[in-house]
Amino acid sequence: MEHSNCLSLFLFCVYFLCFFLSTQGRWHHHHTKHMHHGHHHKISEISAPPLAAPAPSDPLAPEPSSPPENSDDSTGVFDVRKFGAVGDGVTDDTEAFKMAWDSACQANSSSIIHVPNGFSFMIQSTIFTGPCQGGLVLQVDGTIMPPDGPDVWPKNNSKRQWLVFYRINEMSLQGGGVINGRGQKWWDLPCKPHKGINGTTLPGPCDSPIAIRFFMSSNLTVKGLKVKDSPQFNFRFDGCQNVHVESLHITAPVLSPNTDGIHIENTNGVEIYNSVISNGDDCISIGSGCHDVDIRNLTCGPGSHGISIGSLGNHNSRACVHNITVRDSVIRVADNGVRIKTWQGGSGAVSGVTFSNIHMESVRNPIIIDQFYCLTKNCMNQTSAVYVSDILYEGIKGTYDVRSPPMHFACSDSVPCTNITLSDIELFPAQGDIVSDPFCWNVYGELETLTIPPVSCLLEGVPRSISDNKDTDYC
Repeated sequence: MEHSNCLSLFLFCVYFLCFFLSTQGRWHHHHTKHMHHGHHHKISEISAPPLAAPAPSDPLAPEPSSPPENSDDSTGVFDVRKFGAVGDGVTDDTEAFKMAWDSACQANSSSIIHVPNGFSFMIQSTIFTGPCQGGLVLQVDGTIMPPDGPDVWPKNNSKRQWLVFYRINEMSLQGGGVINGRGQKWWDLPCKPHKGINGTTLPGPCDSPIAIRFFMSSNLTVKGLKVKDSPQFNFRFDGCQNVHVESLHITAPVLSPNTDGIHIENTNGVEIYNSVISNGDDCISIGSGCHDVDIRNLTCGPGSHGISIGSLGNHNSRACVHNITVRDSVIRVADNGVRIKTWQGGSGAVSGVTFSNIHMESVRNPIIIDQFYCLTKNCMNQTSAVYVSDILYEGIKGTYDVRSPPMHFACSDSVPCTNITLSDIELFPAQGDIVSDPFCWNVYGELETLTIPPVSCLLEGVPRSISDNKDTDYC
């Protein structure tokens, strides 16, 4: 009996061991098959190892950095070096960036395209297209740059734009890296202002690329980057919705032409916060079709042209802008402070604008509305104009450059500015003790408080040309 029991126990153990090994074999076979399927993803074959960084004696050589751990599609992180990017500042890394974009864009979940620190990647003019399967982060910790000037720009590539993001939803462009536009050779083209003989502008090819452009995209975040020396606009948002910009640092020389920091057009739901812009043109320019824009804690200048709505109405066009707020900001040593500029002959309206708690430091034209905006001396007088109304200036304080009046309201003869409100304005001359008088032309509004300097040129009430057309739908 005892022998029989031992035999039964022995047979049970053998049976259990065979069952266990068989089960493990099936599990291992299934697991291996799954991994094998993953490695046949159509992009994974392009994961070539990065080439060695150049010798330290090379001034373009970046400091090497380690790729993110498990940098592949299984973790949602796509290191551009795994797609063949070199990052020596000379090699064309465009195709590697395109492949990394395509892989991340096709992933079913949120993905990160990583541009690692310590490397400089040269990229040609490129359009990154959506829509993507999930949200996407372009994490720029290294340096991205275009070809160095118009002479080496490929002839088949557009000279009007460099990096374009088209039809993207839920994207973040972020990081602690640098976008270097290498703009000097573009600014030096003879066609650029004051670059010709004796300070003139000469004819010739003049297209220059916008550094970063978002087109027909939504739910965008841009934060943390340093952008320098863009050939033209640094950022441009066209036809976009829900844009959040934060903690950008944008720089270009004072005399760099048309290097607007951030330009928005036909874009709404915009937040621009906690950023520094010092350039050769408007820190921020707001074009036609924009509404619901909030700008806060911006440092603009030195050398810039201020924060501008416009120019609007060029070539007799219709422009509509409303619900714009600029607050809690500083403008330093700039040609303009807060400005609204429109061309004669335009139509539409600018309304519902608030400029609040803004500090001026030696600024020409701290407060300006110019409805006679013109870049040449050949602009013809026209009767139609973009209607400017419901503009509030409050808490505008600081110093102004005495070459221009502290407040300048030049409104259309036929379509006056109306409901212009001034409150708690204190502007003193940056040099000397003589306080300049404000300039007013055909502007209607009121003072909520006494101002420095005193403003006595605002007209009261509503002009007849507006009251007679009160049913006119300007926008």
